[in-house]
Amino acid sequence: MQFTTLALSALAGLASAQTVHVVSVSSSNASLTFSPDNLQVPAGDMIQFQFRAGNHSVVQSNFDNPCTPISMHTNTTGIFSGYQPVAASSAMGMVPTYTIMVSDTTPLWFYCSQGKHCQAGMVMVVNENTAKNATRSLENFKSLAKSATANLAPGGTAQEGTSGSTGGSTGGSTSGSTGGSTSGTTNGTTNGGTGTSGGDSPTGTASATGTPGTATASSTNIPVQAAASSTYIMSSFASIVGVAAALFLL
Repeated sequence: MQFTTLALSALAGLASAQTVHVVSVSSSNASLTFSPDNLQVPAGDMIQFQFRAGNHSVVQSNFDNPCTPISMHTNTTGIFSGYQPVAASSAMGMVPTYTIMVSDTTPLWFYCSQGKHCQAGMVMVVNENTAKNATRSLENFKSLAKSATANLAPGGTAQEGTSGSTGGSTGGSTSGSTGGSTSGTTNGTTNGGTGTSGGDSPTGTASATGTPGTATASSTNIPVQAAASSTYIMSSFASIVGVAAALFLL
């Protein structure tokens, strides 16, 4: 009976494991891209943005106002990864990441607020729904972005810095790592994507309160070797302990 109880508990934990969809921000050749830039993500899954080169950001807008934060046009806070200088992390064999949880299938529109990257096409969509409205496509969003007069980060400021190497710690980092099939859960909230780096499991998140389609977000660095997958499964530490206990008693 004890084995059965533990085994069922472990299986229940594994059933709640989350799929993490990986999006590469830029690339080894410093392209101004999100890859993939159009993906479908079920509610409850997570998206991990892995920053590959330069000094980029992920900002949420709405379809009608690309290159400006959604908070400027609605009552929604939206998400902002902060600027993520890759060189400082890569020197330590790490990749900066920013992870969000998708809470529903409302289309989500994102862009990079660095320089004129948004106007250059560094935009993306999650859960595009052209079946509902054919005009709200990624291609039309890119077209609107191309003619945008400004590229703003939250706070209404333009970032005109270069997208090259930048020293110092990455903005918006919270404790923990989430690469590969890692253990841990994302708990707690801080506002605006700031925090401190360190620790072995994610213990803090940046709130995306009031953001349609998202629940929580967090930033951290992960080892380069753990950043190769396009998708992976993240199960909780409790699930792993439960399975280990069940196998031990068997």
